[in-house]
Amino acid sequence: MKGFIADCMLGRLAKWLRFMGYDVLYFREIEDRELVKIARAESRVILTRDGGIPERFRVEHYLIKAEDIESQLREVLKRFPPSAKLKSRCTECNTPIQEIQDREEVKDRVPEYVFLHHRRFWHCPQCGRLYWSGTHYRNMEERLSRICS
Repeated sequence: MKGFIADCMLGRLAKWLRFMGYDVLYFREIEDRELVKIARAESRVILTRDGGIPERFRVEHYLIKAEDIESQLREVLKRFPPSAKLKSRCTECNTPIQEIQDREEVKDRVPEYVFLHHRRFWHCPQCGRLYWSGTHYRNMEERLSRICS
């Protein structure tokens, strides 16, 4: 599966796609020329809502038509079916996350309740963010299940 680079209008979409395992670069502020330069250099598909980008640049892109996040996800999933697994990338920085082998490593980094009620944890080796399969994760899974059905 090809990687993506999302324009600055698609931050929420980038985060959801990362949650689903897609490789998605995202910058809150980036000029169109720089976006195109990165897409070409790394063979990424530009995800955009800006019809001007494909008009001004010859670059592989997908023009997102929907405005709401659920419809945007349906569009991308229809055009680019998932091949990665959920919870395999950091939703903040896009780095592949790794499971923590010794849960004692996170004891002082998560709330006590979380540590007592969860056995498995993952971390991002780049930004240090911690992940576990709590209610937020389950809510995201349920929402995706509704979107995909």
